[in-house]
Amino acid sequence: MGFFIVFVVLLILILIFSSKTLSPIPYFPSQPVDIPLIIKALKLRNGQTVFDLGAGDGIVIFEAAKEAYRKKLNTTFVAVEINPVLILVLHLRRLFHPNRKNIKIVMGDMFKIYLMNFINFKNFITIYLYISPWFLEKTIYNIKKQFETFRVVSYMYSIKSLKKKEKIIRGKNRIFTYN
Repeated sequence: MGFFIVFVVLLILILIFSSKTLSPIPYFPSQPVDIPLIIKALKLRNGQTVFDLGAGDGIVIFEAAKEAYRKKLNTTFVAVEINPVLILVLHLRRLFHPNRKNIKIVMGDMFKIYLMNFINFKNFITIYLYISPWFLEKTIYNIKKQFETFRVVSYMYSIKSLKKKEKIIRGKNRIFTYN
């Protein structure tokens, strides 16, 4: 009986993570060795809103929020995720985070969500992306419809439409920044 329950739970998790409706982009966490470089690329400051579109387990948002807390910065962090299992993980991690008051968890589709609904600060908008390269342009198009100015930090994949503004940070993987 115990084996059957474990099997059913694993099967449900596999279905959730492989469902194109619940998770159109596969879950691959950012490499922990690159997190300090990613946080540096975010250029954390007071009055900034940082979005992680396709936040996964939230490793970037939570580490960046920890750094902002350590530096006593008033920075808002918004994790957008569509996968219900990862949303649960994000909420559990937020519950025990020292900077939880500045972290928002949003269940939504990064291609359809209206990000302006979740910002506290309009001056400095930073978007962190670690998504499949074939979805980058669609995501940037959605962001450009909502914001006039914003920064983008893209992990591993270059954004062709922003190439002229590109700077590369080399870690285990490449980190692309766009102003």
